[in-house]
Amino acid sequence: MVKQYDVAVIGGGPAGTAMAYGLVAKGKAVVIIEADLWGGTCPNRGCDPKKILLSAVEAKQASAHLQGHGLTGVPTVDWPALMATKRGYTDGINDGTLHGLTGAGIDTLHGEAYFQADGQLTVDGEVVTATDYVIATGQRPAILPIKGHEYFQTSTDFLDLDTMPKRVTFVGGGYVGFELATIVRAAGAEVHLIHHNDRPLKAFDAKMVQALMANLTAQGVVFDLGVDLTAITKAADGLHLQAPDFDLTTDLVISAAGRLPNADHLGLENVGVTFNRHGVQVNGHLQTANPHIYAIGDVSDTPVPKLTPVAGYEARYLVDELTDSSAAISYPVVPTQVYAAPKLAQVGLSAELAAQQPDRYTINDLDMTAWFSYYRVQAPQALAKVMVEKATGLVVGASVLSDIADEMINYLTLLIQQKITLPALQKLVLAYPTPASDLQYLY
Repeated sequence: MVKQYDVAVIGGGPAGTAMAYGLVAKGKAVVIIEADLWGGTCPNRGCDPKKILLSAVEAKQASAHLQGHGLTGVPTVDWPALMATKRGYTDGINDGTLHGLTGAGIDTLHGEAYFQADGQLTVDGEVVTATDYVIATGQRPAILPIKGHEYFQTSTDFLDLDTMPKRVTFVGGGYVGFELATIVRAAGAEVHLIHHNDRPLKAFDAKMVQALMANLTAQGVVFDLGVDLTAITKAADGLHLQAPDFDLTTDLVISAAGRLPNADHLGLENVGVTFNRHGVQVNGHLQTANPHIYAIGDVSDTPVPKLTPVAGYEARYLVDELTDSSAAISYPVVPTQVYAAPKLAQVGLSAELAAQQPDRYTINDLDMTAWFSYYRVQAPQALAKVMVEKATGLVVGASVLSDIADEMINYLTLLIQQKITLPALQKLVLAYPTPASDLQYLY
């Protein structure tokens, strides 16, 4: 006899597991289905292992900044030891996640989910029936469809490299390309980043991106802009990356040309659910065109960045929606960051949009390099653009480039979301000297 569930969750990553835990806490009968690693991309082959590798980069660069200012001797990155540290974390994620789910009373299935027809889901042929279904299958790296594309590797491969090649090339000027290029260069390899036009990281402030690129160029990262790669060929001396008037030889080439939603193998066409390159199409209640099928996290086509905290936020919303129908989802301001060297982060209204309304907004364009927070660690550069609404005195947007931009952007997110004015902030006593105590000078 087939067991009837209240909700079947497809995808055992951050979105799906948050969904399952939330529903079972509300007394719902839940099954969660995963085709690959329990825990999903972020802890297994994404943000968490990347940050472990970045920790060594940060330590090395912090030491380099202080040469002649109190330290002597820059450490080198021991890649095999660093990778062993990473695996010491990631190797336990799959089993730990699975044990946590089963321990909470959540049924689990491992296999490929496929909608045969409306109300009929199979997992490797086994029928699963539920009142509602939640798609939380995430994304996967995209591979550029060029001649020789079989020579591409992805961020998944990079984050499990046993040894660092002498020459590494990234194709694509987005988050992944910049972040992994930073790690590769700090590990001592030659690194190129190829982008098809002259505007990488196009979602970020152009001036900040130029400053970040200048910093990375000084570290030895080579940017090949305006190069539309056409082919990869393999020869005795390595992989040849080719485009008109361009030929680069490398040992490893990573496709960093974005990510694709894992929606094309679910049989969604059989249940009236539509998707495109941005994800599964949903309404304001995260509901697809089929009223009993929902989508959350990276696989959904929503107007917010594809980030792990957003996936958790959507899961919490949908738990409430499925147990006590609520209003359409309303997103808070969402910060995004590039973990390069220095880091680049932004939140809220952009300087570009603020500049179009000079009567409404002030743009504070700040060079903070000489500020104490950055001088004490001899940071080479620290910049910020802060957008303030003239009528209210509220911070409404910010872009930050510094070694601690990820920390500062969280503070600025709180100022924006909680609508904290400068007078209100100055009624607080914050520890000094710290980055938080600098906030009052950003208004």
